[in-house]
Amino acid sequence: MAATILTNCTHAKDDPERATLSFIVGNVAASADQRAIVLLTIEGVWLATKNYADDIHKEGFQPLREIMDSFVSTGGEIWACGACAKPRGITEDQMIAGAKIVTAAMVVEALAKGAASLSF
Repeated sequence: MAATILTNCTHAKDDPERATLSFIVGNVAASADQRAIVLLTIEGVWLATKNYADDIHKEGFQPLREIMDSFVSTGGEIWACGACAKPRGITEDQMIAGAKIVTAAMVVEALAKGAASLSF
C-alpha cells in the first residue's frame, strides 16, 4: 500500500523558493508511486488559480508552472484550503487543472489516516 505524502505550501510569489520546494517534494513522492498531495494554505492558495504561477521562477530551479504541471501529470493532487481561499475571493471556477478547494475536515481525515506531512 502506498503512503500519502502531504506537503503544506504556505507561500506563493512572496517566497518563490518555498513555493517551488513544495512541488518538488510532491513530484518526488508522486514519481515514487506514493499518493502525493500539495496542500495550499495562507498565501499558497493563489498557486491554485489560473495563470498565477506562470511567472514564478526561483533561480536554480525549473519554472514553478512546469513543476506543477509535472506534479499533476504524475497523479499529484493540489488541495487549496477553503478557509484560506474564501477571504481571498478564490472560487472553484478559478482553479487550475488538478486543483480543488477542500475543507479542513478533508485535511484532518488524510492526516488521521496516516499521511506524512511536511511544511514549507
